[in-house]
Parts: sequence; C-alpha cells; structure tokens
Amino acid sequence: MRYLVITVFYLLLYSCGEQQEKILPQKTRLTESVYASATIQPDSLYQVYAAVGGILDRNLVEEGDVVQKGVSLLQIINKAPKLNTENAKLALQLARENYSGNSAILKSLEDEIQAASLTFKNDSVNFFRQKRLWEQQIGSKVEFDNRKLAYELSRNNLNLLKSRYARTKNELQTQVQQARNNYEYSQINTKDFTVASKINGKVYALLKEPGEIVSTMEPLAAVGSASVFLIEMLVDEVDIVKLVVGQKALVTLDAYPSEVFTAQVAKIYPRKDERSQTFTIEAIFNKPPKTLYPGLAGEGNIIIAEKENVLTIPKTYLFKGNKVRTANGVEEVIVGLQNLDIVEILEGIDEHTELLKPEE
Repeated sequence: MRYLVITVFYLLLYSCGEQQEKILPQKTRLTESVYASATIQPDSLYQVYAAVGGILDRNLVEEGDVVQKGVSLLQIINKAPKLNTENAKLALQLARENYSGNSAILKSLEDEIQAASLTFKNDSVNFFRQKRLWEQQIGSKVEFDNRKLAYELSRNNLNLLKSRYARTKNELQTQVQQARNNYEYSQINTKDFTVASKINGKVYALLKEPGEIVSTMEPLAAVGSASVFLIEMLVDEVDIVKLVVGQKALVTLDAYPSEVFTAQVAKIYPRKDERSQTFTIEAIFNKPPKTLYPGLAGEGNIIIAEKENVLTIPKTYLFKGNKVRTANGVEEVIVGLQNLDIVEILEGIDEHTELLKPEE
C-alpha cells in the first residue's frame, strides 16, 4: 500500500509542470509501524552446561536428533569424583562405627560413667555415715572432711562424665550426618557426569568433540523446541515505548523473499542492550512457514496504528516538523500518523490545497 501511495504522488508531480514541483494532498489508508530486525529462534532454546568438569567421553546424540526430556546427551569422565565417593563412603562407615559400633567411643564413656557411679555411690554412703557420726561428736574432723571431699569429687567427676557423654554423642551424631551428606553429594556429582536434556526438543548444536576438556563455564550443546519457533526482534530504544503485547507484526525473511508473514508480539524484554541500544521482543507466527531453521534473518514491521481515508502528504513536502509551502505562502499544519514516506495531516490544509516542494 505504501508504494501505491507514492505512485499517485509521482503522477501528480509530473503533471504539474516543468518549473516547480506541485502536488495535491491525497486521502488514503495509512499504517504506522515500528521497524525491527528479525531472527528466527526455536522456542525454549537453551545452552547445555555440565555440572562438573572433566573430559568428554562421547556425545550420545547427533545434531538434528529429536530428544525427549531426561534423555542423555553426552558422557563425561573424571576419576576424581569416583575416588571422592569412595572416600566419602569410608568416612561414613567410620562415623557410624564411632557412634554405634563395637568399638564405639560412647561405649567407653558408658563404662567410665558406670565406674564413676559406683565410686560416687560408695563415697556417698561413707560421707553420710561419717556425717551422722560427726553430728554425734564421734570421730575426727579430719576424717569427716576427707569423706566430704571424696564425696564431692566423685559427684563432680560423675557429672563431668555425663556431660562429656552427652556432648560426645551429639558430636558423633553430627559427624554421621555430615558424612552421610558428603556421601550423598558425591553420588550426585557422579551422576552429573551424564548430561541429560531438560526439555522435549531437538539438538541444534554439539559444541565439543570427544577427548576435549569440559568445564562448568563452557556450553556443550544447544537444545530447543523441534516444532515451535519464535521471531526475535531488535527494536530501537526510541520506538520501544510504542509497543505493547498483542500488536500485529508483518515479517519478511530472506529465505522467503516473496512472502509476508503475519505475527503477534508475545513478549517485550525490559532490559536494554547497552551495546546496540536496542530492546528485544518476541513475536509468534500466526501461520509459520513450512520449514524454519534457527538463525534465519529478516525484517519486521510492528503495526502500532492504522487509519482509513486519511489526508496525507509526502514527508518531503513537510519542513520544520509542521510547515508546508503553498501558493499563498507557508502554512502551519497539525500532523498525525506517519510512516517512512507519508504523514497524516489533521488540520491546516485540505485535499484541494496545492503544495510546493520545499527548496533543498
């Protein structure tokens, strides 16, 4: 429709004489849109990372394979985690043995407590017997003091042993739990050497070859939806405030040069890319092409307003933002919608007003 409007203007332009270019404003359909570069990406596309480092033993899938969630994608080898698992298992066995085995530390403390209890019981009997005698003025003060001291020492020793027993029991229980946690964690690490798909989708890239070193900081593969594709658009920061979710978009792809596809804005990312000064939005095809590949490039125009039968002039006839040159002099106008070529005129002139092209 844009090119049809331009053709009408040009016909009027050449019919108005040789000396100065003149046109008449035209009523037509006007669409205002925001331009965006477009790239096709699979839905749910993500990069696959390993939870552990090592050496890539083998890729278990090929690029282009369709996989189910949980299917193994690649295998990593590393002897260190297996050794850590064995060490953690031995540490757990030792902690359990110390807590409840035949040579348990607690068993030794229980024996000491039993002996201390007998000593305390004996010293208690002797002390209270001597105390009754001393109350009857029988025996010596030294003997009474000795019995009292023995009683107090054995009581304190018994209390200390009981306190030590409780503290040791708590420490051993903690050690058993820590050893169990370490063993379970080491088993998880061992399982992490097989990297699985997180979604039902397609393998779009394998980024490492068998034998290469694998780290947790480098992606190993790319997996995304096998059938659902998104249009990723980059919009200039001056236009982002005009966009809302649900707006219609017209998309052309370099791979389909003669076709225009319709889509709808599905998501607007709020963060600006500081390097390109653009915002990213996602749109969904209303009816996608039969064949799509990640990375296909194109252009999009997101429609923000449409009007029928509006008075328009070419932008080249507008100067200083709101002025036009007529046979009677310069007139101010009020503009409305606009696109790259034409602008809507709301007030100031009508379709019978002859316009002169401003001088360069």
